[in-house]
Amino acid sequence: MMLFVIGIFFMVVSLIVGWSLKSAFEKYSRYPLSSGLSGREIAEKMLHDNGIYDVRVMSVPGRLTDHYNPANKTVNLSPEVYGGRSISAAAVAAHECGHAVQHATAYRWLGFRSAMVPIVNISSSIMNFVFLASMFLGFAFHLFDSRVILAIIVVAQGIITLFSLVTLPVEFDATRRGLAWIETAGVAAPAEMPKARHALRLAATTYVVNALYALTTLIYFILRFLGSDRR
Repeated sequence: MMLFVIGIFFMVVSLIVGWSLKSAFEKYSRYPLSSGLSGREIAEKMLHDNGIYDVRVMSVPGRLTDHYNPANKTVNLSPEVYGGRSISAAAVAAHECGHAVQHATAYRWLGFRSAMVPIVNISSSIMNFVFLASMFLGFAFHLFDSRVILAIIVVAQGIITLFSLVTLPVEFDATRRGLAWIETAGVAAPAEMPKARHALRLAATTYVVNALYALTTLIYFILRFLGSDRR
């Protein structure tokens, strides 16, 4: 029940943050960028200004689906960002290119996070089963009183938590690089920069919430593991 309460609490917080992010994106999408550049043009310019010519800028379906894929070296932008000529489009495009610059300069935290992906996927599958079991199979949750099973859960959640914490400097650094480039390249006017910063700060908040949820869940299972030793 406690795990369920923790999950519901952070789910509500995530929904609130997600709604705020969506609202800010829509708001700043109505502010045309003074330079008139589209998200695609901004991405390509930032890549080229950083000496990166082997990364493709692509459009992917969906909203807020923007991401950088280090496996195939692509900056993937949602249609609103790819073709948009707004402050929000510029901020998101520059942020994703910030990841491409990290990759090109061998930014250690990005490399560490990428190396963790396979084992994180396995750990996430384990924890998804645990969460579903706590919700729908509460009568059988006593199975998780086993110290061996609890130890496996602690390790799995520990890996997920580490991944979430490593993600924070990766995302914050990409935002820093993107905003610094926007300002120095003259892509946005000085009056437009606070709006770009606000949009990206909200985006960063989602990663902070995820990290807090992961850390809280880890602490819960560690305490449960330690408590099982006293029975």
